[in-house]
Amino acid sequence: MFKYQTFKRKCRITISNEMTIYTAGELKEKLSQVLDDPRDLEINLSKVNEIDSAGIQLLMLAKKSRSLKQYKLSLVEHTHDVIDAFEALGLVSYFGDPLLISNN
Repeated sequence: MFKYQTFKRKCRITISNEMTIYTAGELKEKLSQVLDDPRDLEINLSKVNEIDSAGIQLLMLAKKSRSLKQYKLSLVEHTHDVIDAFEALGLVSYFGDPLLISNN
C-alpha cells in the first residue's frame, strides 16, 4: 500500500491500491512522516486503482506542505483513475506535473 524509498538526492513513495476515505487516515499518517525530508519527493501513482476526494486531499496536503517549505514534490506515473479524478475536479493544473500514464 505504501512503499518509501530513499536515495541520495530524492525520496520516492509508491502508493498501491486505493486512495479513498477508507485508507486516508493510514496514508496521512505515513505521508506525514516523510513530508519534512528536504530531498526531492516523488509520489508514484502507477499502482493506484481507485481514488476519491479524500485521496485527492492527501495529495493536495502533500503539495501544500512541501511548497510552504520550498521543497520539491512530483507526482509521477498517474493511472487513468487518478487523471480522471484530477480532470473531474479541475485539478490538473493545480499539481503542475506532466500527466504520464503508467503502462501497468
